[in-house]
Amino acid sequence: MPAFSGRRRARGVAMITAMLIAALAAIVAANLAWDNALDVRRTTMMLNRDQAMQVALGAESWVASILRDDLADSTTDHLGELWATQLPGLPIEGGEVFGVVEDLQGRFNVNNLVDDSGQIDEPSLEQFRRLVATLGLDPRIAGIMADWIDADLDASFPDGAEDSIYTGFFPPYRTANLPLSSASELAALEGMDKASFDLLSPHIVALPGRTAINVNTATAAVLQSLSENMSAAEVEGLVAERQSAGFASVEDAFTTLVEPEVLNTLAETTSYFQLRVVVRIDTVRITLYSVLQRGAQGNVTPILRSFGTG
Repeated sequence: MPAFSGRRRARGVAMITAMLIAALAAIVAANLAWDNALDVRRTTMMLNRDQAMQVALGAESWVASILRDDLADSTTDHLGELWATQLPGLPIEGGEVFGVVEDLQGRFNVNNLVDDSGQIDEPSLEQFRRLVATLGLDPRIAGIMADWIDADLDASFPDGAEDSIYTGFFPPYRTANLPLSSASELAALEGMDKASFDLLSPHIVALPGRTAINVNTATAAVLQSLSENMSAAEVEGLVAERQSAGFASVEDAFTTLVEPEVLNTLAETTSYFQLRVVVRIDTVRITLYSVLQRGAQGNVTPILRSFGTG
């Protein structure tokens, strides 16, 4: 009996050991399969993302050719042209691509707030104040914005804000005291909240140097900011007048509405455009924001690119 019991115990131990080995092998196999599935999924997403980025850059090249052709065919830029038509969803392998082009000179260039020497340009500051007031925002924003990019460290009176304000924040930071490369920097201004920034951002832009406003594409708020005497009804009339092909004559349309010095800052052509193109492939979705500069000879150069997920 003792020998028989010993053999039974040995067989039991062997069976348990075999079961443990089988269980461990199943666990290892499951982990390997899971890791392999993750690797395949990760590789597929990376390939799809790379492909989406190339499609987006291809769309950028396509838009550049449209802008070149537009300059050759037209002496003005307005919202009735081909470039201003929203790109519908176009099918690509595994997904789609769509986008839109915007004339950035239809916005107020915040870098106009300073002149070439870095000093505040008072006429531009007054226009920015009118834009802020038209949107119903805190009027202090204009002076604070000018102080953010002017070259000195002296706070303007009464609405300025320089390093003495920002270094008291947590975490502390300093003013740029330089022209902006992106209007998103306005989010760092003293007193700027998200609601105010969201309301202001569609009407402003940060472009290199000083730029004119293209009245054929300017937002209604930017048009109204051109003069303190311009009414909302007059702006509605201007928007209706330019609807299909822009203004027949900018001078005739604005001479009685704005001061002579303001008339010299208006244009009907554009050098800066922004492309927003969205590419979706499988579950991958990317957004390319590209600022395009069009030269006098029609050459189009991307000067700023950023990728997002929205």
